[in-house]
Amino acid sequence: MLGPDEITGLFTRDGRYLCARWGRPVAPVIFGLSDETLEIFRSVTRTALAHAVHSIVETDPEMGANLMMFFVRDWDDLEDIPDLAQLTGQSDLPERLKSGKADQYRIFRFDADGGIRACMTFVNMGGKLADAHPAELAEAMMMRAMLTFAREVNPSAALAELIRAAYDPVMPVAATDPSHALRLAARLPRR
Repeated sequence: MLGPDEITGLFTRDGRYLCARWGRPVAPVIFGLSDETLEIFRSVTRTALAHAVHSIVETDPEMGANLMMFFVRDWDDLEDIPDLAQLTGQSDLPERLKSGKADQYRIFRFDADGGIRACMTFVNMGGKLADAHPAELAEAMMMRAMLTFAREVNPSAALAELIRAAYDPVMPVAATDPSHALRLAARLPRR
């Protein structure tokens, strides 16, 4: 079981705590996968949202899709996405990802109450993720899109329990005070 200090570490970047969850139903769309792999990702997405007891919908009334995952073989392939700079707010994204030798990148957008409004995930399948098992990769991508983790996390039962605790209706959709970690820890199952 995760303790308050470990939870605080998961959501603290540059000395600032932020734990936000989706505040609106999730409308996912996935680009760049084969039909077979796409179905695996869809199934994992539905399962992750069901575990968190959060809604999935076909379309978001304001945005259409609000959870967008882009899979490419090389970061140069991002140049083929229409209006990428407008979508991300970053005109030099492909160059930065190449120079940083990143294999994935995530951008969150937030509603006025601090809840997640949108999440864009970009994944380079031409590098070290080329041999990743589709179900394991889907699980990792969904886990990282469910909350605003301050660092990369890997799927585990403990993190699945933490996500479910964060989606408890009595919890705020977003928190910036580290004492929030105490509330999350109190909602985790005792072993």
